[in-house]
Amino acid sequence: MSLLKYITLTSITIFLSACTSIDNVETVKNEALDKAPPTAWSTHIKQNIVGPKEWVQSFNDPLLTGLIEEGNASNLDLQVAAANMDKAWLLAKQSGVTLKPTIDLSLSHSHTSSVGGGNSTPSSGVGLQASWELDVWGRIQSGIDASSANAESLQADYIFAKHSLSANIAKSYFKVVEAKLQADITKKNVSILDKNLRISQVKYENGSTSAQDVALNKANLASAQEQLIATENSKRDGIRALEVLIGRYPSTTLDIGTALPILPSPPPLGTPSLLLERRPDLISAERQLAAAYKVTEQAKAAQLPNFSLTSSISGASESLSNVLNPSNLAWQLVGNILAPIYDGGRRKIDVEIASKEQTLALANYQKQALVAFSEVENNLDLSVSLAKREIALIEAYKQNQKAYKIAELRYKEGESELLDLLQIQQQTISAESSLLSIKRLQLEQRINLYLALGGKW
Repeated sequence: MSLLKYITLTSITIFLSACTSIDNVETVKNEALDKAPPTAWSTHIKQNIVGPKEWVQSFNDPLLTGLIEEGNASNLDLQVAAANMDKAWLLAKQSGVTLKPTIDLSLSHSHTSSVGGGNSTPSSGVGLQASWELDVWGRIQSGIDASSANAESLQADYIFAKHSLSANIAKSYFKVVEAKLQADITKKNVSILDKNLRISQVKYENGSTSAQDVALNKANLASAQEQLIATENSKRDGIRALEVLIGRYPSTTLDIGTALPILPSPPPLGTPSLLLERRPDLISAERQLAAAYKVTEQAKAAQLPNFSLTSSISGASESLSNVLNPSNLAWQLVGNILAPIYDGGRRKIDVEIASKEQTLALANYQKQALVAFSEVENNLDLSVSLAKREIALIEAYKQNQKAYKIAELRYKEGESELLDLLQIQQQTISAESSLLSIKRLQLEQRINLYLALGGKW
C-alpha cells in the first residue's frame, strides 16, 4: 500500500508539471489574425441579382456542365485525393479501437511421451485473455482526435480539389471557345485582305495604283494566313488540354460551343469572416491546426504513467471434453502501472517537436487566411476594372468600324492611300479581338470570385 501511495503521488506530481493549459482551438482560430477581419469588403461591386447556388448553372451552358460532371467522375488527380481522404478516415477509425479492450482466445492440444517410447500423454488447453489500457490522462483520446482532425482536413482538401478542377475545366473551356472565335475573326481578316488584294491587282492592271500596293496587300494577307494557322493550332492544343482534364484521350474530338456564355450576376459576398468557415482550403488549415494541438496534448500525456488491466482465464486437461470443467479452470487479474523514469529526454523532445508543429500550423492558417482575403479583394477590384475596359473597347471597336467604312470608300475612289486603309483595318480587327479577350477574362474572373468566396458548389 505504501508503494501504491508513492506511485500515485508521483504520478500526480508528474501530471501537474507536464500539463499546461492548452487554449481552445476555436479561440486560437478566432485570434489567428493580428486584426479581426473587417465587416465588409473594401472593394464593392454593383449587385442587383443574387447569384444561383450552383455557379456552373449560372453560365447556362449545357456543354460546360457536362464537361465538369465528366471531369469530376474521371479526373485521375481527383481520384487520388479521394483515396487519400478515404485512407485518412480509416486511420482515424483504426485509432479509435485503442480505447476499447482487446480479447484473445487460444486453443492448444499436444501429446507428450518419453524418448524411449511408451504411452503418450495427451494435453488440451483453452485460454481467454483480455487487456485494456486505461486512458487516465486522455493520451489515447488526443491521438484519436488528432487523427479525426487530420481526416477532416483531407476531406476539405478533396472538396477544394473538386472546386479547383471544376474551375480549371471551365476556364480551359472558355479559352478554347475564345480561340475558336479568334480564329473566326482572323478568317474574316483574311477574307477582307484577299478582297483588297484583288482590288489592288485590278487597279494596278488599269494603271491606277502601284506595284507597291499589290506587294503590301500580299504581305498583309500572308501575315494574316500565318496568324490563322497559329490560332487554329492554339485551339487544338486547348482542346487536348481540356480532354486531359476531364480524363479523356487528347484526340481533339471534343464538342465546343460557338459563343462565350453571358456573364452571370455576381454571387452573394457575405462578410470577410465567413471565409474562415466556408472556404475548404481554410477549413483544411484549421483542422490541421486542431490536429497539431491534439498531438501536443498527446505528447504531454505520454510523459505520464500508463495504467492497464490484464485478465485471463484458462483451463487444461488430458481430455478436451474436461478442459472447461470448473476444477480445471484458473483465472487471473493484473493491474499494471508503467511510469517513465528515464528515457534520455525523448518524451520531452517529442513535446517540443509537437509544439513547433503547432506553431507551424498556426502560421500556415494565418497565411492562408490572408491569401484568401487578398484573392477576394483582388477579384472584386478586377471585376470593376474589366467592366470599365469592356466599355472602352466597345467604343473603340464601334469608332474603328465607322472609320474603316469611310477609309474603304475613300480608297476605292482614289482619295486615300492603301496604307491608311490597312492601318484602320488592323485597328478594327485588334479592337474586336481585344473585346473578345476581355469577355473571356470577365468569365474567368467570375469563376475565380466563386472559388475565392468558397460559396455553395
